[in-house]
Amino acid sequence: MPARPSAAAIKAAGDESAPGRAHGRAESLSRRHDRGANTARGLLFTVLGEFVLPAGGAAWTAAFIEVLGRLGIEEKAARQALMRTAADGWLISDRVGRRTRWLLTPSAERLLTEGAERIYGFTATRPDWEGRWVLVLARAPEADRSARHLLRTRLSWAGFGSPAPGVWLSPDTGRKAEAERALADAGLLTESQIFLAEHCGGGELAAMTRQAWDLEEIERRYEEFLAQFASPVAADSLTMLIELVHSWRRFPWIDPVLPTAMLPEGWSGSRAAELFRLRHSNWAAAAGEKWQNAGSLASSDVPQ
Repeated sequence: MPARPSAAAIKAAGDESAPGRAHGRAESLSRRHDRGANTARGLLFTVLGEFVLPAGGAAWTAAFIEVLGRLGIEEKAARQALMRTAADGWLISDRVGRRTRWLLTPSAERLLTEGAERIYGFTATRPDWEGRWVLVLARAPEADRSARHLLRTRLSWAGFGSPAPGVWLSPDTGRKAEAERALADAGLLTESQIFLAEHCGGGELAAMTRQAWDLEEIERRYEEFLAQFASPVAADSLTMLIELVHSWRRFPWIDPVLPTAMLPEGWSGSRAAELFRLRHSNWAAAAGEKWQNAGSLASSDVPQ
């Protein structure tokens, strides 16, 4: 989601494999998403970004319980997710009689807005590439596990791959600022180097990218997404839209969006992006009405 993940999100992510081992790193990211795919808090953030942010940034407790309940989240877990999200500074509670309304904080609005731009603007293609890379040379001390973890997590989530220990690459020159922030937050900026570089010779770039990123794993994830949302039929447009966005939002973080020439033949990323846009367009209006209905029912004067 956001360009700069919260400390709580980073802490929850867990440790990763050593730098330079793309396969282990991608598998770690995949396992973490599987564990959190249907958690109350993960789905809550999807609901906040998809419905609450565009509607003014506020919603009642009962609306969250109703919608998360449709996704298999028990009421207790939904309430805990709201309280923990508030404790992390993303929500503020507002008592209105016997009811509670939750409002997005300014930080949450910025986070969700940035995340929405990245999620909905993600096309999984890079048609006009100038041939330049962001090259980061950074090594955290072996004894400083926190700095190493923060660096790996933040650079990976920014789309960087590591073909060798201490070396990070991105084909998106716009990620330079994110690399600088990640290094600064890890306390490594003054000890590291950032370059804008071009490939001038040596081995094939396609081989190097396979070392830096686990493209087979990413492709498998795209194929799963295509299979999961192949049908245009939605028995419940609200839950289907939430699941659609929740499943799609991982791809801007795990896919570096390499130039076409460096991708395996028949790469599924662009087909998955087109399917996401199509299904979102088909289901959004009906899902929005159902969310509004849940909010209307929640506004009745009943304890929350």
